[in-house]
Amino acid sequence: MSTPPDLTDRKALALHRRRARSSGDDAMFLHALAADLVEERLDEVNRTFTDMAVITGHPEFWARRFPDAVVRPDDDTLDLREGAQDLVVHAMSLHWANDPVGQLVQARRALRPDGLFLCVAFGGQTLSELRAALAEAEVAVTGGLSPRVVPMGEVRDLGALLQRAGFALPVADRLTQTVTYASPLSLVRDLRGMGETNALAQRDRRPPGRTLFAEAIRLYSGAFPADDGRVRATFELVFLTGWAPSDTQPKPLRPGSAQARLADALGTPELPAGDTTGPPKD
Repeated sequence: MSTPPDLTDRKALALHRRRARSSGDDAMFLHALAADLVEERLDEVNRTFTDMAVITGHPEFWARRFPDAVVRPDDDTLDLREGAQDLVVHAMSLHWANDPVGQLVQARRALRPDGLFLCVAFGGQTLSELRAALAEAEVAVTGGLSPRVVPMGEVRDLGALLQRAGFALPVADRLTQTVTYASPLSLVRDLRGMGETNALAQRDRRPPGRTLFAEAIRLYSGAFPADDGRVRATFELVFLTGWAPSDTQPKPLRPGSAQARLADALGTPELPAGDTTGPPKD
């Protein structure tokens, strides 16, 4: 069976991230929001973690936010020892993974039993406006399409990855943020400052003509206006939470092991199976 092609050009992604690090933290506001929300979730867990690892493509930023953690790159093979951690945070990188399930499996193996995994990544609604404007412009200008924005998973699909990776008690939720910009070019500058420009392995390597981006800017500005002549951009943060399996975790009861009847708890009469008549209604 043939191996599927890589999603990401890792060399191009590393170059984009190095350029982002040299531009400062002004464009890293979404990482700051993600880190704040990770801290809130950890505060809600009644547990003290002593061996935390952060997996990210932005090590300087996340090391400052979690100085007691070991920070490791989001390489295809994670630099983590099996059973060495009681907490692993996968920070704003899963959408670039060539093998997202593999990333989660490696994180689970790095956890001790009942260790916590917490991931935050961009979700499928992110940059929906830019994706639509670029696609419409490219069809109009060139008559075809090429990949320009990395595909990002929907929250339900990403949540299913937790089960595939073998985590217990999986939970997936999301937060949608609408950000306004003076123009689409301001959005592109922020994406460059986050290291989130096109690093797809199957991207068109030829320099795009000015006509394409001029048309994309025109379409974007007309279709997605915000107040005061600005434009809007959507960012979706998806949070995935799961626990390394442990015998101490709560388990579902066996069928038929209940000690009380549901009808008694609800205060309603119990009907034989197949009887749907029920009591008369007023």
